[in-house]
Amino acid sequence: MTEKTLNNNQVVVAGEIASDFVFSHEIFGEGFYMVDLVVSRLSDAYDVIPLMVSDRLFDIEGSHIGERIVARGQFRSYNKHEETKNRLILSVFVREIALLDNDEEKDNKPNQIYLDGYICKEPVYRMTPLGREIADILLAVNRAYGKSDYIPCICWGRNARFAGKLKVGEHVAIWGRIQSREYQKRIGNDQIVSKVAYEVSVSKMECLE
Repeated sequence: MTEKTLNNNQVVVAGEIASDFVFSHEIFGEGFYMVDLVVSRLSDAYDVIPLMVSDRLFDIEGSHIGERIVARGQFRSYNKHEETKNRLILSVFVREIALLDNDEEKDNKPNQIYLDGYICKEPVYRMTPLGREIADILLAVNRAYGKSDYIPCICWGRNARFAGKLKVGEHVAIWGRIQSREYQKRIGNDQIVSKVAYEVSVSKMECLE
């Protein structure tokens, strides 16, 4: 993987392991496992972020629930086919992982992401009932071997006004944090299920080139 494709998608998250490791897939004898990480926000709220971890990076045997870690990697996506449509699945692909001690934890910002990519869908700008400005964008971030990750991002205030004027194909850099958001979805006539969406909450953005 080239240095450029490593640098255009950088994530650091620190928090508490909240689930056991669950097998995802294997490539050339290397096993990859999913685990949930609870990451605190500045408020009393928190985000639950899925990590994909190689069994060569971390001891995935037994339970590590409650242990505090820091993980560095990339925010990645893939399309999962469900019934008649594709669903975008997002997780942090971990490249480095380590246990945290109390001193390290104080020095760590628990949730940071930097993305360098291209607007691949017309931005959606809107106002909340309380008059707050929001814009949704979908960012395509190049990966090695001709692949791309498609990352939903949400902007607020003046970032929303700026994002709402962007055109498909524009090259932008984004700084922010990964957030999880629960929502309700109706299935059939009378069944409602809870689902979780993941997106980047943008704190800063700028056009490149």
